[in-house]
Amino acid sequence: MPIQVGQKAPLFTLKSKNAEGLTDVALENFIGKTNVVILFFPLAFTGVCTQELCDVSTGLNAYKELNAEVLGISVDSPFAQEAWAKQEKINITLLSDLNKAVTKAYQVEFPNLAGIGDTSARAAFVIDREGIIRYAEQTATPKDLPNFEAIKATLKNLK
Repeated sequence: MPIQVGQKAPLFTLKSKNAEGLTDVALENFIGKTNVVILFFPLAFTGVCTQELCDVSTGLNAYKELNAEVLGISVDSPFAQEAWAKQEKINITLLSDLNKAVTKAYQVEFPNLAGIGDTSARAAFVIDREGIIRYAEQTATPKDLPNFEAIKATLKNLK
């Protein structure tokens, strides 16, 4: 069960890879400036994850209009994430939680996915400008997508 609405969001700094190289992305850099949507997903290059992140990328302006930055987090390496993002034209910031520390802090670890090992579960969080979790969801299975309408409704209430 993920951490709950009303709790302070665990802070983190994770690696992201883009054309400029590896960069650190810290949640605390968004606090006081914008709301944040965090999307945990199990693995790059898989069908449901590709669908989810491509759909979000296509509708990214809707999140920007709601004063929200979208971050995707998985246990993939930043190099795999970058290759996947290029291939699928995913244009949200993808963050590597290779050691699963953030996955564990948000309590969304999925044990032994398809017999290959522990990953992040599919989960979504909305964090307000003060760093408080205002929406938390872990899907019943990795094949289910988060409730994006509920996420957007939460963001509308934070504007």
